[in-house]
Amino acid sequence: MAETSATTETGEPASRPRKSSWKYIGPGIVVAATGVGAGDLVATLIAGSKFGYTLMWAAVIGCVVKISLAEAAGRWHLATGRTLFDGWRSLGAWTTVYFAIYVVVWGFIYGATAMSSSALPIVALFPDGPGLKFWAIVTGLIGLVFVWFNRYAVFEKVMTVLIGIMFVVVMYVAIRVVPDVGASFAGLVPVLPDGSLLYTLGLIGGVGGTITMAAYGYWVNAKGWSNSSWMKVMRLDNRVAYITTGIFVVAMLIVGAELLHASQIALTSGDRGLIDLGTVLEDRFGAGTAKLFLIGFFATSFSSLIGVWHGVSLMFADFVERFRAPVGPGASEDSEASAASAEEHAGPAVTARQQRSLPFRAYLLWLTFPPMTLLWLDEPFGLVIAYGVLGAFFMPFLALTLIWLLNSSRTPGEWRNGWGSNGMLALSGLLFVVLCVQQVRDLPW
Repeated sequence: MAETSATTETGEPASRPRKSSWKYIGPGIVVAATGVGAGDLVATLIAGSKFGYTLMWAAVIGCVVKISLAEAAGRWHLATGRTLFDGWRSLGAWTTVYFAIYVVVWGFIYGATAMSSSALPIVALFPDGPGLKFWAIVTGLIGLVFVWFNRYAVFEKVMTVLIGIMFVVVMYVAIRVVPDVGASFAGLVPVLPDGSLLYTLGLIGGVGGTITMAAYGYWVNAKGWSNSSWMKVMRLDNRVAYITTGIFVVAMLIVGAELLHASQIALTSGDRGLIDLGTVLEDRFGAGTAKLFLIGFFATSFSSLIGVWHGVSLMFADFVERFRAPVGPGASEDSEASAASAEEHAGPAVTARQQRSLPFRAYLLWLTFPPMTLLWLDEPFGLVIAYGVLGAFFMPFLALTLIWLLNSSRTPGEWRNGWGSNGMLALSGLLFVVLCVQQVRDLPW
């Protein structure tokens, strides 16, 4: 790989590898906090309530799959000095068309979903106060103002606090229900009970698997990691992120298995299932535990809201910037040239500039204000279909394009995929294709 003459603020050569250290951890915490939403936790709870500890192994495999995907996204950013959308654009105009439609439709519906999800626990905590619509609008506006006026460093600190609350609450509840340690270890043996296939695929591919995985590379750059010298640091950061996610999944499976499975208690699907769980916890352990859980529910939902408000807006700003720029003649051929120009394409300065840009702020407004109309209206039928189809196709799109990019001359030889990375990305791509087909089949056509 070509050496660069870039230096850090301390005057050290930018190409000198950094030692992986816990003090650098940050973007992984952000992606973990953003990727795990309330709906994901409910899906895991329902799996535990139906099958007990039997699908524990699927949660572990899912953790490994996510580590592989996020590592590949981060490796692309650091090895090439180019953003992920820059790489997608080099694959052809079809990626631009897909992403443009996806990011507009997805953002419109997700905005309403995130605001409603953040409002639900507040309404449950303060039942005599204003209603769901009021709190949904308030949380959306708080997210808008917070992301608009704060840079990455403050954003990361707040996300760290929120994931800390999530972690403490989820682990407390899992310990409180007294897990069956023997049964949980037995659940690490892969088995498929009757009727469990879709739940298994969902556990492997669903929790923590969203567009925020693609945003990981942008947060890596925002942190100040802009070249391959940060590769070891990024890999440690990424592992911490998805091991944390794996712990969340295991803890919620334990709660589902111990609290719901034996009693055959059913939860409402979607975010409202956590309100049901709060009621069950109050009956079993008292109001204090139920209120603590609702605080954790809010931390889970609101971290996803501000994470998307920040990360996907960064992706949209980069999308607009790359769309305006001509595709260079060596964009898909000369990996050494693109690596040597890393500081021009990615890094904290570019990320800070993008966060002040008109496209970044325009997408923030798009995520916040138009979706508020959906709080009063049922989601239009055609929009639901478009959202479901585009959303189902995103994870296969991410996995398969990463395989393409990281096995081509776009990536310096040292950092291209090995057999392990190719195997995991191919496995995740196949998994997400199966999930995609199932999601499309389940849509209300």
